Amino acid sequence: MGSPPASSAAASSVVRRAIVIVLDSVGCGAAPDAAKYGDEGANTLGHIAQRVCGMTLPYLQKYGLGNITTVLGVPPAIVPAGAFGMMREASAGKDTSTGHWEMAGLWLAEPFCTFPTGFPGEIIDAFKQRAGRGVLGNKAASGTEIIEELGPLHARSGDFIVYTSADSVFQVAAHEEVVPLDELYRACKIAREILDPYHVGRVIARPFVGAPGQYQRTYNRKDFSMLPPEPTVLDAIREGGMPVVGVGKIGDIFAGQGLTEDVHTEGNADGLRKTLELMDRVDRGLIFVNLVDFDMLYGHRNNPSGYYKCLREFDAFLPAIEAKLRAGDLVVLTADHGNDPTTPGTDHTREHVPLLVFGPSCAPGRALGTRSTFADVGATLAEAFGVRPPPHGTSFLGEIA
Repeated sequence: MGSPPASSAAASSVVRRAIVIVLDSVGCGAAPDAAKYGDEGANTLGHIAQRVCGMTLPYLQKYGLGNITTVLGVPPAIVPAGAFGMMREASAGKDTSTGHWEMAGLWLAEPFCTFPTGFPGEIIDAFKQRAGRGVLGNKAASGTEIIEELGPLHARSGDFIVYTSADSVFQVAAHEEVVPLDELYRACKIAREILDPYHVGRVIARPFVGAPGQYQRTYNRKDFSMLPPEPTVLDAIREGGMPVVGVGKIGDIFAGQGLTEDVHTEGNADGLRKTLELMDRVDRGLIFVNLVDFDMLYGHRNNPSGYYKCLREFDAFLPAIEAKLRAGDLVVLTADHGNDPTTPGTDHTREHVPLLVFGPSCAPGRALGTRSTFADVGATLAEAFGVRPPPHGTSFLGEIA
């Protein structure tokens, strides 16, 4: 293959630590094949900005958010403080697992299976028999709505509330005072075993608390993902003797594969605080963060004003991350899919995602264009750490050196 370009080799020699932060569902405009997914015209960032009459995000603007797409209130920076571009998903699908796996270098040619009319009898019967409780629901639904609908009956019967969405998910909701968390998690592990042959992406435990009309889902949520079918760049970095720390849902999404440490979080603010703590004690390797609140609390609930509030809170946190950066650090801000809260549905949307890269190892003002796959992130990490590259993706390390 020959030697890498001099600029690329120089960059890889000084990158000691990468912090990849996934702003879950923060898409930036419909992908070319969005119509195939029923998402023609979707634009999470653009439509939120229009709905709230313009957004103020000074730090994201500084790093080039306004240079990659039109966001009302976020004009282009004259010279962005980092590299900027956007990415298009090559894999089939628009779900969390597919997006994160592709970032790590793994493509899915076929999407995970979905069950928009509910799960067939053989799945539900096997789940009831092995989990030891009945099932309510078994339909596609909004999580908050089905909990309000079936919560009182669940409290009387003790049956699990099972539902799905346009994504490949088997979601099991239970009140924490009706079903202990340990039992809920055990039931979800059983569902995971049952559903592997059906190629269902995730089983999600959805615990909630409160009384009818005031139910609240808690951060005791837990995802049980299929194992990635092939090694990813996370495995390569770990095998290279470097830490790979997952923050938030990362450990669940990769089913622990490729991680040296898994850090549970309770929302964006907690995830960012824990990221800062990790930046104090993890000197090299990868810190891989998922911030779920954009998607869970606002995208799926069609709440553009709440989504904007969440973006402002993240933007205001960026200076604290900047203050922790050291020589050899590289920060990547991106997303795994869209979830346009201004559209009639409550499901993910097939969109481009932002790509903002900054830190001492990144030159300012570098335009990265529209990347043809999320796997370019994984290829860049592999080159930065000098480990085997994933089978897909093109490194942009030389472009930002």
